Amino acid sequence: MSLKMSSPYRFDHGFFAPFRGARFLLRHPRLWPFILIPGLINTLIFAMTVHYGLRFFNEVVLTQIPHGEAWYWLFLSYLLWFVAVLLTAVLVFFSFTLIGNLIAAPFNDLLSEKTEQIIGQGEGARAFHLAAFTRESLRTLRDEGIKMSLFCLGMLLLLSLNMIPVIGTIIYGVTSTLFTLFFLVVEYTGFVFSRRNIPFAIQRRFIFGRPLASGGFGCGVLLLLAIPLLQLICIPIAVVGATLFCHEQGGEFLTTSVKEKSNAA
Repeated sequence: MSLKMSSPYRFDHGFFAPFRGARFLLRHPRLWPFILIPGLINTLIFAMTVHYGLRFFNEVVLTQIPHGEAWYWLFLSYLLWFVAVLLTAVLVFFSFTLIGNLIAAPFNDLLSEKTEQIIGQGEGARAFHLAAFTRESLRTLRDEGIKMSLFCLGMLLLLSLNMIPVIGTIIYGVTSTLFTLFFLVVEYTGFVFSRRNIPFAIQRRFIFGRPLASGGFGCGVLLLLAIPLLQLICIPIAVVGATLFCHEQGGEFLTTSVKEKSNAA
């Protein structure tokens, strides 16, 4: 199967990659079994995060909002309530994204591999072996654990920007959004790179070598994650979209030997 290569470095090419992934999934029913288990896992995690998010909001947040009879107290209460809703939603969003990606990672890696086989870029169909699947699952979980830990650490460090007077919140909002977009690109393209044991330095060159397309991909995934209920199917869509994106953008990064790339770095 051939991939369209028109204007691969443009922002819109990256932005619509997740949507191409959704269309690819619809056209290839053989991939559906590989999204069933992750889909059930994501549904369970989403329900749990929403449940505990609502409990946190009702039992902790609402009790901290001041109340009074004067009009300004009423205004302040509604304002704080709105802010609290946004913060709770953000908490639920990040909890679902991090936990969902971590637990479903072995199945997402398998989904990415099967996608490559369909487009003729994989190693061909292989018989299922429990030992091999377990070994690959442990590798994927290790890689995902490292990425999630670094993402959480980075977000915690960025929180300190809020201490800067006046403009700290604005700087934090911009940098945390850019950092999240970068993480989403690293996260979903990582299945293709890590499966080939290609080091992160090469993946980083791939991402920064096409900043508009990479940023567009991150924006497309973030948009899908922000839409209620679409979050349940966003992760497999992003996995397939990222796999297509990698081969559309720069197959040479995936076919050139790691040794040659390391020497060129």
